[in-house]
Amino acid sequence: MIDFTFQNPTRIHFGRNALSHLGEEIDRYGKRVLLVYGGGSIKRIGLYDQVMAILADKQAQVWEVGGVQPNPRLSLVYEGIELCREHNVQLVLAVGGGSAIDTAKAIANGACYDGDAWDLFTGKGSNTEVLPLGTVVTIPAAGSEMSNSSVITREEDQCKRGRNTELNFPKFSILNPEYSYSLPPFQTACGVVDIMAHMMERYFTQVENVELTDRMTEGALRTAINNAAIVMQQPENYDARAEIMWTGCLAHNTLFQTGRVGDWASHKIEHELSALYDIAHGAGLAIVFPAWMKYVLPRGGAKKLAQFATRVLDVPEDFGTVEEIAKEGIARLEVFYRSLGLTTTLHENGIGADDFDRMAERACAMAGGVLGAFVPLKPEDCKAIYELAL
Repeated sequence: MIDFTFQNPTRIHFGRNALSHLGEEIDRYGKRVLLVYGGGSIKRIGLYDQVMAILADKQAQVWEVGGVQPNPRLSLVYEGIELCREHNVQLVLAVGGGSAIDTAKAIANGACYDGDAWDLFTGKGSNTEVLPLGTVVTIPAAGSEMSNSSVITREEDQCKRGRNTELNFPKFSILNPEYSYSLPPFQTACGVVDIMAHMMERYFTQVENVELTDRMTEGALRTAINNAAIVMQQPENYDARAEIMWTGCLAHNTLFQTGRVGDWASHKIEHELSALYDIAHGAGLAIVFPAWMKYVLPRGGAKKLAQFATRVLDVPEDFGTVEEIAKEGIARLEVFYRSLGLTTTLHENGIGADDFDRMAERACAMAGGVLGAFVPLKPEDCKAIYELAL
């Protein structure tokens, strides 16, 4: 286990009555509010009206940025920043899933930065202040409601970049599993895959003597798998939805990364895929992660992959050699993804090899040419992973 510092400042309000705490948070942070949300889902389920009623009761002034899309766009970030500056916004409130929250994070940071907000994502700029941010979560997936990360896509060149900073931690997040009842099965499935990927990126490490975080992560992964099967058949099963929502929150709040070095290669490889082809992030991860596993298995990854297979996917320890156990684990993971209705190959999504070189180069560029830590990858390795995903 390596040295670490852990702090997560986000206050969580969880449960059926969680939204009742929004008023007290408005009192705490200010009544000039920028509301950030996606399409029409929060209006269809009545959440928009509930939030607006609480804001009205607090006599808050509200400005809105709606229409946030999956793989959130930089243009809306700019729009939100201008509103914040023009109206002296005191609180940015995201209502929705990870895309809305990531957009809100970029707005909250950009409003306190004199330059181009995109500079914060490319490393050309930095800020020391941020507007307070709160979230009301409707989609368990990104874990952005308790994480230090944000991912934004610049439309003009389809460049997708992430930024991790302590400034990104929301001040508070409101989680009611009932808000996820109306999610389509595809969106639920993508969310589960994203949640699992956040844990797997941390799980696959070469750091030894990390049993506690290994065991916590394995338990959380099994929780996600077990309850995904339930909600796909019973969309309004509160207990199963609650397990998934809380797992998703913990999966990305940095707790499971304490004392270890994460990898994150699969996420960066997938970011190029979803940036160019606008595929849902979770759907892309269901394709990329098994391919990454197949590539790293003979390159020093067999032991940890076998541990994952036995502890998470119930592959018997006497199944065969370490390599055979690891391969069976990958196969079972793909079967699980397909049980959720997702695909595990690029060709099933009409994606060929035309952009592999470009995606591989861009995936490694922001990492200084070498991507990942479990098995370091150069552009030619990333290209090989895309080829395995065909």
